[in-house]
Amino acid sequence: MKGTWGDRVRALATRGSLRTRLTLLVTVAVALAIAMCAGLSYFILQDRLRGNLDATIEQSARKSDKPFLEHNCTPGGSPGPFDGMATLLYPNGTTCSIGDPIVPDYELDMAALEPCEPVYRYGTTREGKQVRVVTVNFKPGVAVMEARSLGYMRSTLQKAALMLGGITALGVLGAAWAGLTISRAALRPVGDLTRAVEHIAQTEDLDTRIPVHGNDEIARLSSSFNAMTAALAGSRERQKQLVADAGHELRTPLTTLRTNIDLLLRSEQTGRSLDPGAKERLLVNVKAQFAELSTLVADLLQLARGDTDHEPHVELGFHEVVTAAVERARLRGAEVVTDLSPWYVVGSATSLERAVLNLIDNAAKFSPEGAQVEVKLRDGRLTVRDHGPGLPEEELPHVFERFWRSPSARGLPGSGLGLAIVAQAVTEAGGTVRLENAPGGGAIATMDLPGTLIRNSETDKSP
Repeated sequence: MKGTWGDRVRALATRGSLRTRLTLLVTVAVALAIAMCAGLSYFILQDRLRGNLDATIEQSARKSDKPFLEHNCTPGGSPGPFDGMATLLYPNGTTCSIGDPIVPDYELDMAALEPCEPVYRYGTTREGKQVRVVTVNFKPGVAVMEARSLGYMRSTLQKAALMLGGITALGVLGAAWAGLTISRAALRPVGDLTRAVEHIAQTEDLDTRIPVHGNDEIARLSSSFNAMTAALAGSRERQKQLVADAGHELRTPLTTLRTNIDLLLRSEQTGRSLDPGAKERLLVNVKAQFAELSTLVADLLQLARGDTDHEPHVELGFHEVVTAAVERARLRGAEVVTDLSPWYVVGSATSLERAVLNLIDNAAKFSPEGAQVEVKLRDGRLTVRDHGPGLPEEELPHVFERFWRSPSARGLPGSGLGLAIVAQAVTEAGGTVRLENAPGGGAIATMDLPGTLIRNSETDKSP
């Protein structure tokens, strides 16, 4: 099989499911921690056993019966009533031993011929036995090498290694079980979210909601998903309502146009021409219906564009936008007086100008003949006041709804979308708008937009 075990693990960690990767991550992390603790415990135990053995050997060497050693040791080594192995080392390199002779390390052991710190090392006997050796000064010019077998220490270390290995293996199995349990518990909300997304993708049911438990990241993700689906559902409902309302509103001018055109065609086909005055009135009516239809379609496009309008929002002088809207209103015949002070906002000049123009047109439509529309801008608050009849209080909350028209204004031209466009443009700019009855009669529309008295670019240039 191609690839090493490590390559296969890395492939599983990068291409497996999230649950598999989390389980593997927890297992590897815990296994490494247990292995490091086991290894550290082994080395600490080894160091302590070696230290204890060194202390025992050194203590025995310093308490050795010197006359007994010198009298009983032989160049070949002979057994005697002595617990361990001891070899005397002389300056000329000769040795005499009790028990199995210890092979000297002349480079290290010769230093102990003079009083100094003990020399600790591993060594062997002439029979090849592995021992731990401590060399101390025996007397001036003579050193004694005393040793103990490493069998007990190695046996203890082997048992400890087996025990620690078993603990490590059990720890890895426990870590795998814990990782699987944790991943299942931790990813259960993710599984719910996944199933919800798949359900929505298959059924387009935006009313699906995910239960939210706690306040962790997964809970926040679930809450955000629920908020997103709620927003999408609301958007779809608004689109359906817009289409339904648009169809209803388009039906009237289209029906009127079809009726008038059918009447004209019938008169031509039958050879019975209409009276010139009636025909002119009919054509004027057709033209008016076309104008109403064009206005309605333009308003619908403005509303449908909504957040998809990619015109950049830039810093602009709102007072300049209001001035441009007033000039357009005056070209349409509106009598407008202004009182404007500088105010700079961030937004779309086209959308805001359309909103202001709609407010002025709406005020002019309800103003008596010759009455003036008052437009005032102070500290980011734009007010547009007319001197018309005003509105009943119960109708005021509905004036910014799409296609809503006051019963008293059914006979006036308009689509019922002008103020809805105003609300949309103001919301996009981060402001608010409201309509209320003015003291002394008439209605007053108030638009509040966040901004500054001085253009920010001018502030940046100031010293």
